[in-house]
Amino acid sequence: MSIESGTLYVVATPLGNLGDLSQRAVETLASVDLIAAEDTRHSAKLLSAMGIGRPLIALHEHNETSISARILERLGAGESIALISDAGTPLISDPGYPLVSAARRQGCKIVPIPGPSAIICALSAAGLPTDRFLFEGFPPRTAPARRRRFEQLAEFPATLVFYESSHRLAESLADMAATFGTERRAVLARELTKLHETFLDAPLAGLLERVQQDPNQQRGEMVILVAGAPERNPAADESPIAIDRLLALLLRDLSVKRAAEIVAEATGRRRNEIYRRALEIKDHGASRATPQG
Repeated sequence: MSIESGTLYVVATPLGNLGDLSQRAVETLASVDLIAAEDTRHSAKLLSAMGIGRPLIALHEHNETSISARILERLGAGESIALISDAGTPLISDPGYPLVSAARRQGCKIVPIPGPSAIICALSAAGLPTDRFLFEGFPPRTAPARRRRFEQLAEFPATLVFYESSHRLAESLADMAATFGTERRAVLARELTKLHETFLDAPLAGLLERVQQDPNQQRGEMVILVAGAPERNPAADESPIAIDRLLALLLRDLSVKRAAEIVAEATGRRRNEIYRRALEIKDHGASRATPQG
């Protein structure tokens, strides 16, 4: 293929399976003057396996500003440069945005070399709706911030896609179950394209339980996909009395938690909202049944 001078190539690399590296990507990486890589040690192994021996420069979250400036100078001097990350498509929860943004402002030609992406890979096989989805990247690291963010997403109607680190997986799933509802369908896509690739499909409560019971499911690289919030029932929204009557009937035989789950699913209302109302009805009924002294 013909490499153009003064061009930045944004090249997708394999998530794990080397067979996913396209012929176009191989030819590009073998022909450019310089390769900017997130981790040069990691990328050197990939390039060696492909028989590619091109100069490398490290570009990661700690040096993006200074290294981007140097790369822009070299692009301006007519060099061709490829940008890669450790795995998948650069810039998608990986370094590279400052460089690409600055290169665009500078008027450099930018050519994408498409290929693997963990988001698309997971969506394609999860069995959740893909006509609309929201990619959230990594959830906040601290529990309070994470729960606040999940609360903001609780009523989003499209599939939610998250990355998560192995050591925070169980905590995130627990917060999702508490916020989105224990019965909200979710899929854990782990170690995509690798030897131990796994898809676990279950309601959030069941998914959390499986992860807690099997430590192997807490290892490796993972994507969490959560079904979008069910559509609200306009008639139910306009009829709080009907919801109260339904809750009151269910509370005769069911726990507050179970009654709230059923009504929330039937009406499209938020589970936490229905749960609070169920508690009020339960407490009100108990107070009425208590003899006055």
